Amino acid sequence: MKNKKKINKRRYLFLALVFFFTNLLTFKTFKKVEIHDIKIQGSKLFSKKDIFDNSSLNTQTSLIFIKTNYLERELKQNLSLENVSVTKVIFPFSLKVLIKPRTPVAYGEKLFKGEKISGFIDKHGFFIYKQHAELKNLEKLTLKVFGWQENFRKALSKILFAQKKHENVELINISFSPSGFVTLEEKDLKTILLGFNPNLITSQFQIIKKFKGQLKGNNFFKKIDNIDLTDPNTPKIKVFKP
Repeated sequence: MKNKKKINKRRYLFLALVFFFTNLLTFKTFKKVEIHDIKIQGSKLFSKKDIFDNSSLNTQTSLIFIKTNYLERELKQNLSLENVSVTKVIFPFSLKVLIKPRTPVAYGEKLFKGEKISGFIDKHGFFIYKQHAELKNLEKLTLKVFGWQENFRKALSKILFAQKKHENVELINISFSPSGFVTLEEKDLKTILLGFNPNLITSQFQIIKKFKGQLKGNNFFKKIDNIDLTDPNTPKIKVFKP
């Protein structure tokens, strides 16, 4: 009889604990996320306010209703992040945001509502605002990109990849006109016209590399005005007239 009472007591205790934790979990998951509940990892560049200001997250949002995949896409786009992971944590109650910022490889400039905005560019051609850029190694940057627009990003990425592949090509500037015409400035070859077609960039850089090798060691570099590679099949070199 005593054993039966002990078993029943343990059963009631177990059920009470289950009821308690079930209600606690329910309370926690329906609790609204406040700004102090945000826990940022991976970077000190971003504040909790940045997370709220650059996403659909607000203080009326319950933890259970947060769509982490959607929130990740918002933050990645609005904060120019290379990657971001958002995790809902019940104990201790928080929203964990793991951030990987983009690494600048060039200075950048874009127009927004008629105003020039300075920032940086990463290896994939993404624009990085100054406040979202890691400060280390910035003094090593020598390349500048002008006229950045989102629809030019893939072309820019191809140019940056091609330059890295052909190390003897030393670009100083990459410029996009509002319509997308690409002009390069190279250390020795001066002005290089690439034109509108990003599909030609690979072959254009092969020609640039070839010209650099052929003209190296003589004074012909000084005579070059510009190189027109808009049609890689018929490259044209314009020289200064005496």
